[in-house]
Amino acid sequence: MKIVIIGGVAGGATAAARIRRLDEHAEIIIFERSGFISYANCGLPYYIGGVIEDKEDLTLQTPESFFRRFRVVAKVNHEVTDIDLKNKTVHVTDLKTGISFTEAYDKLILSPGAKPILPDFYAKNERAFTLRTVEDTLKIRAFVEQKKPKTAVVIGGGFIGLEMAENLAELGIKTTIVQRSNHLLPTVDPDMASFIHANFRHHGVQLLLNSNTNKMSITGEQVLLEFADGNKLDADMVVLAVGVMPENTLAKKLGLELGVKGAIKVNAKMETSIPDIYAIGDAVQVKHFITDNDAVISLAGPANKQGRIVADNICGLNSEYKGSQGSSVIKLFDMTVGATGINEQQAKSNGIEYEKVILTQNSHAGYYPNATAMTIKLIFEKATYKILGAQIVGYDGVDKRIDVIATAIRAGMKADELKDLDLAYAPPYSSAKDPVNMAGFVVENIKNGIVKQFYYEDIPSLRERDDVVLLDTRTPFEYMRGHAEGFINIPLDDLRDRLGELVSNKKIYVMCQSGLRSYLATRILMQNGFDAYNFVGGFRLYSSIKNEEVLSKQCYSCGKEK
Repeated sequence: MKIVIIGGVAGGATAAARIRRLDEHAEIIIFERSGFISYANCGLPYYIGGVIEDKEDLTLQTPESFFRRFRVVAKVNHEVTDIDLKNKTVHVTDLKTGISFTEAYDKLILSPGAKPILPDFYAKNERAFTLRTVEDTLKIRAFVEQKKPKTAVVIGGGFIGLEMAENLAELGIKTTIVQRSNHLLPTVDPDMASFIHANFRHHGVQLLLNSNTNKMSITGEQVLLEFADGNKLDADMVVLAVGVMPENTLAKKLGLELGVKGAIKVNAKMETSIPDIYAIGDAVQVKHFITDNDAVISLAGPANKQGRIVADNICGLNSEYKGSQGSSVIKLFDMTVGATGINEQQAKSNGIEYEKVILTQNSHAGYYPNATAMTIKLIFEKATYKILGAQIVGYDGVDKRIDVIATAIRAGMKADELKDLDLAYAPPYSSAKDPVNMAGFVVENIKNGIVKQFYYEDIPSLRERDDVVLLDTRTPFEYMRGHAEGFINIPLDDLRDRLGELVSNKKIYVMCQSGLRSYLATRILMQNGFDAYNFVGGFRLYSSIKNEEVLSKQCYSCGKEK
């Protein structure tokens, strides 16, 4: 059997290696358009920033090492330009020599990946870059080393955009992120993104949110950007990271059935609409594990799994892809952000009746040195308590907790069942009640009616009502340093002795720093005849969102309110 694979990197290289492990006698050929057969795609921004010092570390396999280990023929700088279905051949061009030839196949695997979206305003020039391949990375690093730019603009606030902004800023380049929507990192909701915004600003990165770029032009040795609001910004270099789209050029030529965003439609076995042709990776449409909707999820984990699955099916095993839930984690300076499943905005767009809890916990036992705070947002279906998704923003231990919740989702656990997980504990790593357990406890309290919640978006209307009391249960010093407008202060430890100051027929809406003391206050109040509600996320979340609202109203060029 002869297998031709179009595209290497995560999906194609994984499929080739797995096929060899299952079939020692198969003939396997990979054609890769770039100069690298298998490389650390996710590590590219860190080479530009100098975190990864040696470019050789980016290369996971060379054609020579791949052949020595797996007897797979890997031809780089070779582009497949056409496919003859009748004769089962591919038409290949050697990009270095220009020589073209045909190669026969019994099974064909398409792993072309995704390509950067070039917006309408893009003007090709030596100071504007995209980042997809090792060649792109080398080009950007060479520019940084030779031209020594002092300013940079990154257009796009997704994974690549944020990692690029971080690495450019760490090089001492004054960096600005331009984002069309109102928050960075679309995998998380705006409330959680407010922590990310504060972190980037703390590290000197300017954010231009709700900004539509209309025009790009070159003025001398700078790139000039003009925005829909009339403002302008120039920089020594620009990185375009507005998103990617499936590379479907060959698929269109073949007449393969396409789906969302032009992605290649495949079944659970990764088979396309044409027999003996499979497709994997960023170019394919998958089922979202949470919603069961068709989706395109461009992540390395799914691509690797799909490579293995297609190899199994070619070699006679029966493997199926069970869908993607979009689990991700990203380092942003000293901060870590993790997400899995769907966010609140996606739940709304899918018409799902949901509930959410937001809690702040320490990364490990508070008495052990260097514990840091992490904020967890858990979203679950209101009627069934099915976990829909989670977002975590913090410093240490975020990756562990998001993986635990991702596993719980895959296992079909309910949100309140997170309390039952038996998780490893030692003071340097966690608390006896792990943050994930704590999320489960909060959900259980909601389920049993022990706690009722209110949210940031409720506060403006609450301030207008005569039948409520807004109560802050932090210490007087904490309250003095900053508090939400309209909230009176009665510290938790004084509450039992000062219940007479509260009107018994009014609803009490309680806030503290993280949500714990306010929860304890609601239990005191409810058992003394009051109707009490706990603020989700605490003043820590409130102040982060509030600060973001203030900054978003300021003109970036003058600092005054728009």
